[in-house]
Amino acid sequence: MLVSEQTQVLVRMAARAIGRANLAHAYGHCSTRLDEDHFLVCAARPMGLVRVGEAGTVVPVRGELPEGVLGEVRIHQQIYATRPEIGGVCRTMPPSVMALATLGATPLPRHGFGTYFAPQPPLWDDIQLLRSDEQARQMVAQMGKAAAIVMRGNGAVVAAETLEKAVGLTWYLEDAARVELAVRACGGEGPVISAEDCAKRATDAGRIFERMWEFLTAGDPEAEAQ
Repeated sequence: MLVSEQTQVLVRMAARAIGRANLAHAYGHCSTRLDEDHFLVCAARPMGLVRVGEAGTVVPVRGELPEGVLGEVRIHQQIYATRPEIGGVCRTMPPSVMALATLGATPLPRHGFGTYFAPQPPLWDDIQLLRSDEQARQMVAQMGKAAAIVMRGNGAVVAAETLEKAVGLTWYLEDAARVELAVRACGGEGPVISAEDCAKRATDAGRIFERMWEFLTAGDPEAEAQ
């Protein structure tokens, strides 16, 4: 399947942005939907080290993973197969998210960025790597229509209408976890934003995600290609 160079650049830039923002280290991957039956996943290397011009791999939404594609990319398959509105997926290792998850917790909506995950991201309470289709199906079923699911001691998965938004939401999720940990360090008390106010605050208007994308990709060697 032919993939445009613009789409390849998008995936590379997303991968490097995640790496630069310390949202992943040696492990993780991101992808963008190509059509109903295919998506493009970044190269199987630490995302921050994805090279200029390095092609991602086209993966079928249903079927075996192509040779060389990382095992947990089957999570992307299940999301694209069950959520037709999703156009981008990020599997990352944000440090505050991971620390909070070791307590069996995910961030509450305590500030603006946290409202995008209200009432709070579900927790996949299993530390094992997802190396089977059945595990991936179960986790994505638990995720439901949420923007993110946190994996206990094992990072998170974020899904959105576009890959650019998924990258931005990954940053938001980490900031929500940072705030949650800070609140707990002060005794764990404090207000939680109401469901009504969360619905109003969690907006895409005002170039919210476009500006976050610009911020996270600033200085990328392929930015001018977008």
